[in-house]
Amino acid sequence: MTATLSADGFFGPYGGQFVPEQLRSVLSELDQAFQSAKQDPEFLRDYSYYLNTYVGRPSPIYHCANLSRRLGGAQIYLKREDLNHLGAHKVNNTIGQILLARRMGKKKIIAETGAGQHGVATAATAALMDMECTIYMGEEDIRRQELNVFRMQMMGATVVPATSGQRTLKEAVDEAINAWVLDADNTFYLLGSAVGPHPYPSMVRHFQEIIGSEARAQIQEEAKRLPDHVIACVGGGSNAIGIFSAFLNDSEVVLEGVEPSGRGLECGEHAATLTLGQPGTMHGFHSYMLQDDAGEPAPVYSISAGLDYPSVGPEHSFLKDAGRVSYVMASDKQALDAFFMLSKTEGIIPALESSHALARAIELAPSQSPEALILVNLSGRGDKDVAEVKHIVEQGGCAG
Repeated sequence: MTATLSADGFFGPYGGQFVPEQLRSVLSELDQAFQSAKQDPEFLRDYSYYLNTYVGRPSPIYHCANLSRRLGGAQIYLKREDLNHLGAHKVNNTIGQILLARRMGKKKIIAETGAGQHGVATAATAALMDMECTIYMGEEDIRRQELNVFRMQMMGATVVPATSGQRTLKEAVDEAINAWVLDADNTFYLLGSAVGPHPYPSMVRHFQEIIGSEARAQIQEEAKRLPDHVIACVGGGSNAIGIFSAFLNDSEVVLEGVEPSGRGLECGEHAATLTLGQPGTMHGFHSYMLQDDAGEPAPVYSISAGLDYPSVGPEHSFLKDAGRVSYVMASDKQALDAFFMLSKTEGIIPALESSHALARAIELAPSQSPEALILVNLSGRGDKDVAEVKHIVEQGGCAG
């Protein structure tokens, strides 16, 4: 079951363009350029060239034999997006969008970032294409991801702290959109997740579909069949929609998105948008959203800086309502336990975002037969999180 995108950018009731009038023409120009680029053999050759030679694709799948044996039950496989250049799935999208910006004649790039991986990927690809780059990042996330901030600056990007509200991802998006509105004719907004006004959700999905298409072929070659479960973490939802895209029409494959239940289910202690939210509109699109009593975006929290966003990509909302994807939760503690378990059993340090998906696989595997296959999208590596995890452990761990 594939979600159908309407001409005006809706997946069922979700998506759309809820933006100031002056941005509508900019988004229309972007959509036209994207639709044209998708059909242009030269653009496709350039995209494939950079994915292969710059990103290092294809990324492999890996059988976690030690972890599977320790847990009992299902065999756990990882789609190793952590092995991409820069350490996450984000660069798949920034390569595509930076080539689109070049095609459109744009010279200035702006972006938002939470965990910093999208910011690093944007800074790197802007350097690659010799473009001016400004990254907006919440002040709290700058503290949590100091190494990634320095990496962005090393590659020539200006990092601007967002100091309002909770000083995390939502506020970074607010600041980036405000800057875009002020200079939309000259600036390309390189959005990092499958959120935002049309055409961004479908465009980001398109550039992340490479994850799913590779994984589907690789697991069939390795295991001679499709997986029983495909699991990915969900914040905005780009890595998840990327891997899910290849399996949506395979009804026998169970798809699960994992959101952060954080420290608990009280407002401000989690970011479980699809599990606990209601439809609402923010950042130019309509989707599930965590809301306060006034209907405004509610405070959110996650141990992982890339998952603390109060909304989610509109295609995920459609897939939830359609029943094709199940959305579940993992706590800070479960994610941290998974972080250490994969490190100790396989010598692979996962990003805290990816650790939420891994936590669900660890929970699920013992209840399955040894012939069952679980494929987890390991969306990023955990180098960026080691200092924060060390701090948490020294403070006595985390409740979850």
